[in-house]
Amino acid sequence: MSEAEGSGPDRAARPILQQQVVPPRAAVIPLGSGAVGTLLATSAIIAMLYFAREVLVPVALAMLLSFVLAPVILVLRRLRIPRTLAVTSVVVLTFLGLLSLGAVVASQVAELAGDLPQYQVNIRDKIRSLRGATEGNGTLERAAQMLQDLGNELDRPAPENRAGSTSAGTAEQLPLPVEIRQPNPGTLGMLGAVMTPLVHPLATTGIIFIFLIFILLQREDLRNRFIRLAGASDIQRTTAALDDAARRLSRFFLMQVMLNAGFGTVIGFGLWLIGVPSPLLWGLMAAVLRFVPYIGAIIAALLPIALALAVDPGWSIVLSTIALFALVEPLVGHIIEPLLYGRSTGLSPVAVVASATFWTWLWGPIGLVLATPLTLCAVVLGRHVDQLEFLDVMLGDRPPLSAPELFYQRMLAGDPTEATSKAEEFLKERSFLSYLDNVALPGLRLAQQDFARGTLDEARIARFRLSLGELLENLSDIPDGIPKGEADEVEAEAAVALSPAGGAYPVVDADTLPERWRGETPILCIAARSGLDLAAADLLAHLLKRHGLSARVCGPETLTIANLATLSGSDLALTILSSLENAGTAHMRYSSRRLRRRLPESAILLAAFGAHDDSAMRVALESQSANAVATCLEEALAACLLAAAPVESSTAATGDTALPAPEGSAVTARPRAAKASA
Repeated sequence: MSEAEGSGPDRAARPILQQQVVPPRAAVIPLGSGAVGTLLATSAIIAMLYFAREVLVPVALAMLLSFVLAPVILVLRRLRIPRTLAVTSVVVLTFLGLLSLGAVVASQVAELAGDLPQYQVNIRDKIRSLRGATEGNGTLERAAQMLQDLGNELDRPAPENRAGSTSAGTAEQLPLPVEIRQPNPGTLGMLGAVMTPLVHPLATTGIIFIFLIFILLQREDLRNRFIRLAGASDIQRTTAALDDAARRLSRFFLMQVMLNAGFGTVIGFGLWLIGVPSPLLWGLMAAVLRFVPYIGAIIAALLPIALALAVDPGWSIVLSTIALFALVEPLVGHIIEPLLYGRSTGLSPVAVVASATFWTWLWGPIGLVLATPLTLCAVVLGRHVDQLEFLDVMLGDRPPLSAPELFYQRMLAGDPTEATSKAEEFLKERSFLSYLDNVALPGLRLAQQDFARGTLDEARIARFRLSLGELLENLSDIPDGIPKGEADEVEAEAAVALSPAGGAYPVVDADTLPERWRGETPILCIAARSGLDLAAADLLAHLLKRHGLSARVCGPETLTIANLATLSGSDLALTILSSLENAGTAHMRYSSRRLRRRLPESAILLAAFGAHDDSAMRVALESQSANAVATCLEEALAACLLAAAPVESSTAATGDTALPAPEGSAVTARPRAAKASA
């Protein structure tokens, strides 16, 4: 294209055409330098963990042992024993104990290896018995014979083509066998062959105990260095967090070691009673393998069961061994463990499996044993150190989203089913009113914040409201009582006295209502501005229906002059203006004035749900022409029940409500006062 072609009107219009074709820049999420740096740093850390495993594995083992031994050393320190002597004695005793266990394992393995040939007869008999049990199955026999024939056919050599050969009778030359003999290694060679396999384990053990001694001796110094790296700006908070984390980890690891040792002891003693050879070996393996999550006990049970098959001419020892593991492991895992250190270790199940896979890939079998302790250390640090909070979010068992956030997210996703499931879990311990005020309404406030920022459009709000309606319908059969645990006995007794169903607020009897409240829909809930205000009005209308008061919900268009003219105050006992806004009171003030001019006989309640933490906004609303102000659903319900409560005969004849007239300052609805009045 020439310069002339690139000028003129076409050139001026080109940016407009480009804007129509190229997607907006805001829709593109570039991979910034920060993300690239994080990815490179993560890759470097993983590479370091892999290539430096010969050093890092002993260090990790020493750190975990230090958590186990730290409480013992603290006890010795309280007895006025010097630190060096306490550390040295504890470490030496631990080393001697592990060395003794190693000697026991070696002797058990040697004894088992010498006895294995004696069990061949039992193994052959069991194989024959199993084969005899399947002889009558002709289908299996024919399938096995067919597979064997096919294998023989594939292994048969192809016939040689001897056409053109010069000597058909010449014998094929066969290779001569060659035998290689090693020279006699001598005494030093034999000694080296015996010692070489032991050098690496002994060196690793020595490194572990050297690190362990220095970690225990320099425990406070290492803590101070970590404080300097992690949180020097808030030393008090970081120190308290680290002390709490160290205390919890020490208690957990010590209890886990003691529990697994007890598990191995019970298994070993049980196998000895049953008659399985080498019970000490299998008990020790059970204690060690139980550190492996989920599958450790299963792996520990396989070898004793296999050995029982070889030892027992019958099946009694095998079945007894299976019953021993099937009884002891659930007893320890589901009863004793929760009693010792709570219902959970603080790790999510997915994190346990993922960490076991990751550490096994990095460090092999020892990584599988260390996976859960190392991951638990990371989660504890993430809960106490702000810079490492992502570890708690990724690996911990605490919900990543709060209950209101999860409610809001599920409503946006159009998934009221999961929201119903979470609500039912909440309602096992709290009342329905508490769920609405502590989960649903805060979720609506989160939506209001997004709407105020312009990130939530009307279409998604409409879907939000549809999901909310389905959620309320799913929960409509759940009674609105106070389950055991929400309130103390005094409040529970008072609640039962108010309602036969045990609810926090009474269900209104229609026969006791004033005349004006006996209409089809005596309450009108009007949304102030948006569909979110309409959703909040839906919550309130559903709550009122549960307590015997009928209400209808209208959108914000009702507040226009034309639509206000169609309202009739004769059949409305109470008008509620619902709003989630927390910035200013002008709209609610002007709307309440218009409602007062149009509906002078109706009581007006300002449901300012956005002013729950703004006392100034609440005071400003209370000075307007409204009968009451509520900032939560409980206050709104209390005000409605107070308005619908029977009054003295002199006022009941006129059909007035129990709410005061808006002369002077308005009376704010208070939940406890409403209970007393009711």
